[in-house]
Amino acid sequence: MKRFMQPNRKVGIIGYGAYVPAYRIKTSSISELWRDGQDRDFLPVVEKSVPGPDEDTLTMSVEAARNALARCTVSPTDIRAVWVGSESHPYAVKPTGTILAQILDIAPATLAADMEFACKAGTEAMQAAYGFVGSGMGDYVLALGMDTAQGKPGDALEYTAAAGGAAFVIGPAEEAVAVLEGSYSYVTDTPDFFRRAYQKYPEHGNRFTGDPAYFKHITESVSRLLEGLHVDVNEIAQAVFHQPNSKFPQKIARQFGFTGEQIRHGLLSPRVGNTYAGASVLGLSNVLDHSRPGDKILVASFGSGAGSDAMLFTVTDALPGVIGKAPRTEDYINRTIYIDYGKYARYRKKIYKG
Repeated sequence: MKRFMQPNRKVGIIGYGAYVPAYRIKTSSISELWRDGQDRDFLPVVEKSVPGPDEDTLTMSVEAARNALARCTVSPTDIRAVWVGSESHPYAVKPTGTILAQILDIAPATLAADMEFACKAGTEAMQAAYGFVGSGMGDYVLALGMDTAQGKPGDALEYTAAAGGAAFVIGPAEEAVAVLEGSYSYVTDTPDFFRRAYQKYPEHGNRFTGDPAYFKHITESVSRLLEGLHVDVNEIAQAVFHQPNSKFPQKIARQFGFTGEQIRHGLLSPRVGNTYAGASVLGLSNVLDHSRPGDKILVASFGSGAGSDAMLFTVTDALPGVIGKAPRTEDYINRTIYIDYGKYARYRKKIYKG
């Protein structure tokens, strides 16, 4: 039995684009408010991105998707599916995908759907795109991972729950800037994190968060993918691991034998935070900005509940010619407007007028 997944038709990334809001809050500001700064030496990230009062998953998806389309020659009317992965869709019942398709002039001759699988909803959308294009049902799919994550005031999640993500046009390998070599998905029912209906904020299953959830699932997906493809860690130029904080991705990278240099461009959480469904795909977009033809790129997402998608790409000669056609991921990360906790709480609707 083949231990990894490959579509019958070779596929890859045709265009890609990122978006991160400009607003930032220092996690030391959160610590000062809730813990009198007692944990300032142990904060999980330095700062995190915050969506502005006029930004949500849809508006950010529009920006990222336009960047992805700018990096390819695909006409919007040729895109046959739009899949938006997020756990913070603007509507509980009404798809983000249909609005996005309409705005980008992709509608009406297209599929559109929203996907949810906690922090791996973005790579889940990509996995579906590989199968759709690989089967020949359509030549191009727009897949996104985007979030405006929330954390309960004073909760550990508030230090990392951030906003941002990336979009990818998936299509035939002969047009790709990065060809998919294979993927592997590994899921179990592990209750490490959840949010019930009508609850505003998610809850932790604390004792499950590390070893039985994050590390177990990523270890399984990556190990089985590399084993199936007969690829060694030393052959991989850059690896991107889901980053709920800055510690977890560095730990899992060391366990596999990756060096700090091999995860340098994919590790964005210290400056951005955990963008949830946008985290792994945002790291991938930054890695593509810094890649060269022939580079192999590994991406391993993690979604609570729980699962991991591992993917391996090989960069093609087409990549250098498209990077400059849209803003780089670091362009968004570097444009920072710092805000205090009061403004952050107002923007995130943690406080209301009477």
